[in-house]
Amino acid sequence: MSQGTTGNLLPKGAAALGRLSPRKLAALMASAPAARVAVRDARWWLGAVWLAVSALLLAMVAHIVLVGALQHSRTQAVAYNDLRSSLANAVTPVGQLDFEGNLVALGTPVALISIPSLGLQEVVRQGTTGEILRGGPGHSVDSVMPGQAGTSILLGRQSSYGGPFGALQKLAPGAEISIVTGQGTSTYAVFGMRRGGDPLPDPLGKGEGRLQLVTADGPALLPTGVLYVDAQLTSTVMATPSAVMLASALLASQKPMAMNPDAWPGVFFSLQWLVATCLLVLWLRRRWGGWQTWIVGVPLVLALAVATADAFASALPNLL
Repeated sequence: MSQGTTGNLLPKGAAALGRLSPRKLAALMASAPAARVAVRDARWWLGAVWLAVSALLLAMVAHIVLVGALQHSRTQAVAYNDLRSSLANAVTPVGQLDFEGNLVALGTPVALISIPSLGLQEVVRQGTTGEILRGGPGHSVDSVMPGQAGTSILLGRQSSYGGPFGALQKLAPGAEISIVTGQGTSTYAVFGMRRGGDPLPDPLGKGEGRLQLVTADGPALLPTGVLYVDAQLTSTVMATPSAVMLASALLASQKPMAMNPDAWPGVFFSLQWLVATCLLVLWLRRRWGGWQTWIVGVPLVLALAVATADAFASALPNLL
């Protein structure tokens, strides 16, 4: 075989490689595969992160706009039926203790609040943890029930889970608030609105009643503080049972803007499953093809993203 024929059999570019020194040629051959692997791995992980973040952001928006509102509506419907039944049977709690002498269980429906000027009507349940406030306003367990002598404190979310207290800043002085409890119907008139650092209202006189509505202040989901709306009782003061729990005994998880640290393990657990599923989807895409993978993988990724968003929402402050 002639030299010219042999030259034609050489791979394209071999002549250029032949002009390199042995040391440079060895370095090039050693580095090229590693570079290809590094680029492929970087794209692989970037794709997985992009898919997980996109699914999580979409799930967060869907959770705030739709899923949380549906959860709130469902909880309200059940609580309304429970409250109506307890009122009919005269067993609705009217103090910190129930009719058996035990502390009223958290989540128990205790009142129905109506604010005509805002078009608001919500069942109020006992307790103010983030979990309870998912379903509507909550009554602070250390305060008196609405309609009684003293200050009754109700907390509600500003924007998530239906945002029942999201329009409190629109209340004008004199706006009427009506609340139904196990003792009857009480009415209040708004007289003030304040934020952190503002002067507190004058102390209550003997036998007077007051209502304090509490929610987050500032842009939705980006609170700058806490908003307080004060209202004076204008109807007859109801009988007031003796208190067995003071404000000093209130758990940190039930205070305004309290967060739930116990929810973070669930967030990380759900997030791990979401990332692992995104990696699996990308791997299957290379084995199955695009359409088959998306048909199977997209619903699974979205379901895990919604679960992660729900767990994340549980860890956020209780007034958001």
